[in-house]
Amino acid sequence: MTREEEPIGPDAPNRLIWALRRAELAARAVKEQQLRPLGLAPAHYSLLMIVHTEPGLTGAELARRLDVTPQAVASLVTRLVDKGQLERRAHARHRHVQELHLTATGRQVLKSADTVIAAIERQITERLGTDSATRLTRLLEETIDAVREIKA
Repeated sequence: MTREEEPIGPDAPNRLIWALRRAELAARAVKEQQLRPLGLAPAHYSLLMIVHTEPGLTGAELARRLDVTPQAVASLVTRLVDKGQLERRAHARHRHVQELHLTATGRQVLKSADTVIAAIERQITERLGTDSATRLTRLLEETIDAVREIKA
């Protein structure tokens, strides 16, 4: 039997990593559906939320936070600047570096989008129960830490 012919272990469909991926895909699908009426994609929501929590980030810093390429961030930023939701400002000391900030429109869009996301989270919490949702959140944070240790 060649390596290509070896069967995948019977536990493969039940692995933690696969469950995390399926949960991520399910959450992304519902976010896309629920954010679409606002004219916002989940990636835009994530970008706006990060700029809200860390105003003044550069495109490169934002790319690292989102774990995407700088080119992908540049494209997203351009779309959001064109929509009037983000603005670029010159860095105080480095004139070639541009910092990103939410505009008043961006703050309003983020507020509307966050209401949608909070409603999705409420539905998940109702299904799981408050204690289980809290425990899941803690377990996911521990998972993040564990994965970061593996990467190191």
